[in-house]
Amino acid sequence: MRVTLSGPVSLPFDLERPVVGAPMAGGPSTPDLAAAVTNAGGLGFLAGGYKTPQQLADQITTTRALTRGPIGVNLFVVSANNVDEDELEAYRQELKYYADRHGIEVGRARWDDDAWHGKLDVVRELRPDVVSFTFDCPPADVLHELNALGVHTAVTVTSPDEARTAADRGARILVVQGPEAGGHRATFDPAAEPGTEPLPELISAIRNTVDLPLIAGGGISTRDQVRAMLDAGAAAVQVGTALLLADEAGTNPAHRSALQDPAFTETRVTRAFTGRPARGLRNRFMDRHDRAGHAYPQIHYITAPLRAAAAAANDLQALHLWAGTGYRSARTGPAADIVADLAP
Repeated sequence: MRVTLSGPVSLPFDLERPVVGAPMAGGPSTPDLAAAVTNAGGLGFLAGGYKTPQQLADQITTTRALTRGPIGVNLFVVSANNVDEDELEAYRQELKYYADRHGIEVGRARWDDDAWHGKLDVVRELRPDVVSFTFDCPPADVLHELNALGVHTAVTVTSPDEARTAADRGARILVVQGPEAGGHRATFDPAAEPGTEPLPELISAIRNTVDLPLIAGGGISTRDQVRAMLDAGAAAVQVGTALLLADEAGTNPAHRSALQDPAFTETRVTRAFTGRPARGLRNRFMDRHDRAGHAYPQIHYITAPLRAAAAAANDLQALHLWAGTGYRSARTGPAADIVADLAP
């Protein structure tokens, strides 16, 4: 059913500043960063991806001790897939060059669901204020159960069709991810080509599709851009790249240096590092390994040892350097100052 709204739908909780700290899996999102964003008047998020359930529980407990405000947790919804095992093995062999250079072994392809059930149990028990989902929409019974427990549910979407699916299943909030976003695209069908509709137009299209509060994310790095998203109908914005250089972020030193290195002049979407489309600073690894098709998390596990070794060796040309298009505006300093500078 198509709806036309005269103004943005409000979030089901109050924020002093309409800024959400994006969950950034793999290290950047820390309890200190989540708490700092919340304490600055926004909403800080923890990234559940790649953690064990116990690690996630420990981070929620730690964050709770650092703030009295709301906190969010993000979970991956990993879909089953059919991959060509021979093709994956060929890719492993293609990457031996990097492994030999660092004296390590290429990883083995495997599939898992990122401890989905264990992490849901953590959310049920510890009940963060908000739980968001990325890569797909959870079943309706999961969303309804969490809503009933008092946990606000949010689903990351990249199109009006995905927004309609999430709304129909019971999501209370939509995180609308535009094509400029850094890191993994949240597209429900990872085999499809990521959408290219600019974020303001995407916000408008989704507002005319569902009657839910929207959080806009993707390439947002200035106060004027925040104001433009709010004017377009978003209730808040989600920023990730803008926080990568924050004092409280767990961004590794190699990634931090690359974000400030003038040698990196553009971002690009690639499947080379994980098998799922993701935007990062363009480097030689992206250019040499132009992949298509859906092979997540299998390729993630193949390249994980190579990426860890590249980070340790400060090998910026072989490392995934996730970043949105606004990376040039990222700055160092306390997260509180960054949030204050962004809020209109």
